[in-house]
Amino acid sequence: MFSLYPFYTNELVPICNVPARKGWCDCQHKNVQPMSAHILNSYDPRKRGAGGAMGRPHGRFPAKRKVLFVFLAFFVLTLIPLPVSAKRVPAPKGEEAVAAYIVKETGSSEFLKSKEVDTPRSPASLTKIMTCLLAIESGRMNDVVTIPLEATQVEPTKAGFQPGEQIRLRDLVKAAMVNSSNDAAFAIAIHLGGSLDAFVATMNARARALGMNHTFFTNPAGYDRGIYAGNRTTARDLMILTERAVRYPEFNAIAKLDRVTFNELSTGKIYSLHTHNKLLERYPYSVGIKTGYTSMAGPCLIARALRDGKDMLIIMLGARTDRWSLASTMFDQGFGIDAGPVQVAETAVKSPRKVAVAAPEDSHSNVIARRARALEALRLKVESRRDQSAVTEIRGMSMDIRPSGAASSVKARLEKRKACAAIKSRGKSSRADRIALKASKKASARKQQLAKAKERNLKNRVALKSAKKSESRKVALKSANKERHAIKMARKGAARRSTADAKSAKSRSGKEGLSLSEKADRSPNG
Repeated sequence: MFSLYPFYTNELVPICNVPARKGWCDCQHKNVQPMSAHILNSYDPRKRGAGGAMGRPHGRFPAKRKVLFVFLAFFVLTLIPLPVSAKRVPAPKGEEAVAAYIVKETGSSEFLKSKEVDTPRSPASLTKIMTCLLAIESGRMNDVVTIPLEATQVEPTKAGFQPGEQIRLRDLVKAAMVNSSNDAAFAIAIHLGGSLDAFVATMNARARALGMNHTFFTNPAGYDRGIYAGNRTTARDLMILTERAVRYPEFNAIAKLDRVTFNELSTGKIYSLHTHNKLLERYPYSVGIKTGYTSMAGPCLIARALRDGKDMLIIMLGARTDRWSLASTMFDQGFGIDAGPVQVAETAVKSPRKVAVAAPEDSHSNVIARRARALEALRLKVESRRDQSAVTEIRGMSMDIRPSGAASSVKARLEKRKACAAIKSRGKSSRADRIALKASKKASARKQQLAKAKERNLKNRVALKSAKKSESRKVALKSANKERHAIKMARKGAARRSTADAKSAKSRSGKEGLSLSEKADRSPNG
């Protein structure tokens, strides 16, 4: 009996390929060796194992048992609880969750708080402060910039400019600072530097001139991955850059905006961009300046706040926490607000956001002063966000008279609609003015072209008349020359005829004399 199943044995034996009946081969092929005895016994129904199970070839299933044992061990190990030391460490909070930071009063040489100030890190979009500073220092903020194709091929944050659009340099600076638009930063760089590489070289030269010794730029927007990767700086260098930038009033006016609206000059397209800086809403004394984020750099922030004559700056790199709340707390600590606990119902509650003032000692004059300061802060914020009409309304508001919640919400919606309608109407009127200006320019151009055509026609006429006159002079001269020639020829002919007549007369007189002498000789009386 021979087996059809290709068992693995120590010897290579030929196997019968003829179909079998009932699992056994009964053919008479030659050169087919019989299987070993223990394999035949394992498949013989009469020679089963003690448990009644059919025997197995040697060495076939131990591998499966090993795999099953590994899976079982893994399952058991996953059920065993880990020791306390191996549990997950909780994420850091507060200042510990920030890789590097500086809290400093502007103009002071001492840091109120600091951490890892000289460690190079990726600044993300904080790079745009240098880009906008160079644009302001160039003195060309009124330039009209033609958006290049390279500026439109950036991601992810961008204003959506199209190649060939005409945007003022001032509006590009606003888009880069407020909305952190990468296409605006690239357009600024290519316009001022002539090329991206030339502008980056200017950025690095300006950084060295400011004393930013640990800073190196490779692009004007803040990329730290891809073909433009490589921007590196420190918290100390960013503080130096910011303190230089805040010397320019135009930079400060742009840095505190939460929304910008401007027009494309050739088509009148309206761009409306908003800020990513939530600190402008959460902290009443905040005046900007710039936010930044990439997956490598993490959330970054440079913030400025003004209160009670103090000018505070915060540099924050790699914040793995809520940077807005942390920045507010840092500002309060810098302004000295968290000097002590607040007494409320004889219970001390430590709050960094409240002033330690007891209720009985709070006089009416202090309340009025605080309200006046809050109103002034609100007015400053509104001046940077709305037009002059909204500012007039805020100035006329009273802190003691406040409408109900529903009425105030309805009024706010109405005011918002009115503001949107005013913006649209201004946009339409400005577009109509531009169209009228273009039409007047075209009309004046047509008039100039018509005047030039008339002038050319007049010159052609004068030239034609002069040409005709010169031609007539030539013709007259030719005719005069012909007449003079004819007179000369006539005189010559007359002279010739007179000479011929004289000769003929002389010859005739000679002949007549000769004939008379002959007649005398022939006369008989002679």
